[in-house]
Parts: sequence; structure tokens; C-alpha cells
Amino acid sequence: MVGVMLLEDFSEQLQIDDPEERRLISAVSWRQYETLLADFEDRPGYRVTFLDGTLEIMSPSRRHEISAENIGRLLEAYLEETRIRFWGLGSTTFRSAEKIGGAEADKSYNLGTEKEFPDLAIEVIITSGGVDKLEVYRRLGVTEVWFFRNDAFAVYCLRGEAYQQVSASELLPDLDLATLAEYAVRPDPLEALIEYRRNVRGSG
Repeated sequence: MVGVMLLEDFSEQLQIDDPEERRLISAVSWRQYETLLADFEDRPGYRVTFLDGTLEIMSPSRRHEISAENIGRLLEAYLEETRIRFWGLGSTTFRSAEKIGGAEADKSYNLGTEKEFPDLAIEVIITSGGVDKLEVYRRLGVTEVWFFRNDAFAVYCLRGEAYQQVSASELLPDLDLATLAEYAVRPDPLEALIEYRRNVRGSG
């Protein structure tokens, strides 16, 4: 019931002009977090993040979702063309009661082999603020996190117990992220995907 009430209250605040709304709620127990996730199962379209008792509910904008879908299609085309085994995990909720954290990436992947937590998490950033997702991913042991902001990628690699920002992906060292970003923001997703595949094949 708590999840439904929170969602209905949150939904009333949404604007009609492509909003990206966030609600932060403090002093939330782990049990309440899991109850909320269960309540949200039949109400897709929200991202829920939890860290040390702070809960964030985010309603992605249309632009946010289009960017995430474009990036996912292009990256999977790259993985297919280069014959890199991958498991697309979408926006699955990954959480650990022991680590007191949980998050739903815009896109997430296991590479090489399937694992409990993703090797790669991708986050599209349209508005700033909210729960520190990088800290959640650090606790979950996600190897690499990409933030897509202002039409460019920022890459963070887990080194021991901390993330370090790097200039290129270490999981996919041959991937040109600047080119991926260029195709991700093109106005025609189908033409972008076709041309990007051709680009990957030509450079292989």
C-alpha cells in the first residue's frame, strides 16, 4: 500500500512537457524499499534507487528514454558485430541488503559470462542531483559505469574500493565511445543504427 500511495502522490506532480521528476524520501527501511519495489512491478516507467535509508523515485523524460534506447541498440550492435558475448539486463533492479543499496540502471550488461551483478551499467543524465548512484554501484561491485551527459560519455572503472574516471572503456577497449555518442544523438535512430553497423564492420 505504501508504494501505491507514494506513486500516486508522485504521479500527480508530473508536468505534461516531457518532465524528468525526482522525489527523495529519507528514513526508509530496507523492508519498505522492497515493498515499494514489489508495488512498482505492475507500474513500469519509474527508476528507484536506495542508499543508506534514502529512497529516490525518478520518472524519466521522453528524451531520457530515447537516449537510453538508442545507446542500448548501438552498443548491442557493436557487441554482435565484434562477437563479444553479452547478456542485456536492461533496467533490472540490483540490490544488496548487506550493502544497504540498490539501483536500476538505464541499461546494464554482463560481458563474457553471466553474473549476479552487471559488469557494465549505463546511466543517462538529463537532470542532476539525487542519490549517489556511483556509490550504489561501488557497493554492488559493478566493474564499469558510463554516464551519458551533454551528448558525451564519462567512464568510471572500479579500482579496488573506488571508482576512477578514465578516458576509455577498459571492458571494451576497442570501442570508440565518441563515435557511439555521435550516433546515439542522431535524429533518425534506424539510419543511425544501419550506418553504425557499417562503420563497425569497416573498422573490424
